[in-house]
Amino acid sequence: MTRRRYDGCVSRSAEVRRILERYLVEVVERHALCPWARAARERGELAVGILWGEPALEAWVAEAARLLAAPGTRVAMVVGPEAALTRPALAALRDQVAARLSAAGVAEFHPDAALDLETPARLVPFLRRSPDPMLQLVPLALIDDARASRAGGAGAPDLAQQAAMLGGRAAPVRELTDEIAAANHATVAVAHAAISAVLDDIAADRRAAYARAGITGVSRERRSSR
Repeated sequence: MTRRRYDGCVSRSAEVRRILERYLVEVVERHALCPWARAARERGELAVGILWGEPALEAWVAEAARLLAAPGTRVAMVVGPEAALTRPALAALRDQVAARLSAAGVAEFHPDAALDLETPARLVPFLRRSPDPMLQLVPLALIDDARASRAGGAGAPDLAQQAAMLGGRAAPVRELTDEIAAANHATVAVAHAAISAVLDDIAADRRAAYARAGITGVSRERRSSR
């Protein structure tokens, strides 16, 4: 993706969305880490919300609920570009948000995640190495629909399955997620150097762009290994 020149007129929110889109397009879609990510994005089924500063739990819950309530939303992404959340803290926040929004499946994405190819499951945090701390939510009703569709012998995944698979932890069918996890593991085993390079470039782009836009918390290091 061509890096856009910052002209001083780009809003803070626009920069956060641009950086997030680089991750979605250049990492997730380019390497087919989610089979339906491109279609969901291009159809406008992804809703993105941005929280500034160090948001309280209530702010995460309220923004997630607002996004999920919007017509046409199949996947909601709540981004905290200034939040100094560690991976364990974000995981704890995910659990709290999930408890408050019981009708949605919640997954956490964090910029600090080491590459671990030991098993497909241990690779997941690296695949979710988003530019900023982020929670992703999918309505459980869509996941239930996907389960029913697959149990009924449906062929290609439908819209509900697309959204459900984008939900991360909330999977429609275990066999299907196992297949995707295995495929991702095989892909990353070969392409991890290229993927890491893109992630590092996005992180560098983020630091420079956020500094110009006046977004705080840009000094945190983004790294693919520890």
